[in-house]
Amino acid sequence: MENVSIILILLFGITFLSILSKKYKFPFPIVLVLAGVAISLIPGLPVVALDPSIVFIIFLPPLLYAAAWNTSWHNFKASIRPITMAAVGLVLFTTALVALAAHLLIPDLSWPLCFLIGAIVSPPDAVAATSLTQGLGLHPKIITILEGESLVNDASGLIAYKYALAAIAAGNFVFWEAGLNFLIVVVAGIAVGLSIGYLLYIVHKKFICDPIIEVTLTFLTPFASYLLAEHFHFSGVLAVVTTGLYLSFRSSQIFSNQSRIMIYSVWEVIIFILNSLIFILLGLQLRGVMQGIDNYASGDLALYGIVLSAVVILVRFIWILPAAMLPLYFSRKTLSKEKFDRRNMVVFGWAGMRGVVSMAAALALPMTLQNDQPFPHRNLVIYLTFCVILSTLILLGFTLPWIIQKLKLQPYSIAAEEYEVRTYVLAETIAHIEENLSLIQDELLNNIKSKYEVKYNRLQKTDLPANYFGAGKTLAGNIFNEFTQLQMDLITVERKKVEQLHLQGKTSEEILRKIEKELDLEETRLQLEMYH
Repeated sequence: MENVSIILILLFGITFLSILSKKYKFPFPIVLVLAGVAISLIPGLPVVALDPSIVFIIFLPPLLYAAAWNTSWHNFKASIRPITMAAVGLVLFTTALVALAAHLLIPDLSWPLCFLIGAIVSPPDAVAATSLTQGLGLHPKIITILEGESLVNDASGLIAYKYALAAIAAGNFVFWEAGLNFLIVVVAGIAVGLSIGYLLYIVHKKFICDPIIEVTLTFLTPFASYLLAEHFHFSGVLAVVTTGLYLSFRSSQIFSNQSRIMIYSVWEVIIFILNSLIFILLGLQLRGVMQGIDNYASGDLALYGIVLSAVVILVRFIWILPAAMLPLYFSRKTLSKEKFDRRNMVVFGWAGMRGVVSMAAALALPMTLQNDQPFPHRNLVIYLTFCVILSTLILLGFTLPWIIQKLKLQPYSIAAEEYEVRTYVLAETIAHIEENLSLIQDELLNNIKSKYEVKYNRLQKTDLPANYFGAGKTLAGNIFNEFTQLQMDLITVERKKVEQLHLQGKTSEEILRKIEKELDLEETRLQLEMYH
């Protein structure tokens, strides 16, 4: 009961922090982590422990699923080379160099334990990457690479973690066997994800007709995919990501309009709560982390944390230059196809924030080995992990917007692309009306055709595509937006009139709610139509 009360209090605090973060333009995840750290320093408060099983079973599947759902499959497939190099190559490279640094820096650490530390801190966090890059105006390709890397690298990092842990327990390590098992775990995890995705595609398309049931099933899907894969010791992370990408690509075929509206609304709330809780719980681990390392000198601890954090940050920059240039050098086709902007390499290097998966992996270390001996340097490993997470989140996360500004990267907007899509859809719809509906009554034909022609003509009168950036941005879309705003103003008039009838007792609650829902949906549609 005490834990439930703490969670509820934290949720209230999270809500108020969100309000302050939006008002003062602070990165919300970092605010939550710092708030958690501050709370953990208050004497007398109970220690809030982060249970690794809760992270891996409750938090990780839905957060990964939501991130995969919002990732374009076409963009993901087009960027599969840099994603794979970062998610596998960079993770293993980071693991090796962090292991080397730890072995040289910290006395009495065995090589398997050093590799374990490297495996824990090597994968950047999907939740942090998605949360901290929103609203920065980055090009879709760099966002796809960052999100794709953070979706896949948890799998390679956790697999390396398991093998390092096994090497510590058994005292030996067979490289070829580990490599073969790695391939099996990856391929089988993807196969499980595709199987679950296809099964649920059939279920959604042929058997479900109730929006509430569909929302419930979408919430259970990532857990089913993750737990089934993990039951057979395959990659649950890749299973969830694969299921999310598969169903997202086919979502228009399986959901009704009511289901879509409800699903996105429910998931936005769920992801906000889970994201917020996980970051503040991360900060709350400070007291528990510090309690277990009393036998180390504070100066040594500070040195270990600073050096390993610096290695984790620098390794990413060491990796990206050859990783980005070699494929372009060896492939003329790639060179002619890709416009290479070196500034994006800096953004990629700066976006290597670590997060909750690393913390959960460290906390999941067993207390004892198979021979009942204490797990060597367990508390030190947890402390080093916390240092890397805190330093990368705060240092990189806080300064990423400033770095983008200093690089003078032109903010990318999808408004021009949206303009082209809207124009194409309206033109094709008008052509369909002219070709297929010519036999209906003239009055009905004119009414329906004029509706689409008005929309089309308003689009043609905007200067959005040519002058979206700079001074033109103020004028862009004015004609379109003025008409849309007028419709929204009239909806406000309608809403006030029906509310007036309700207050006077001249309409029932049922009729009020139905008309309110219609007006709310129409206003939401118009708000999405506005150019900002």
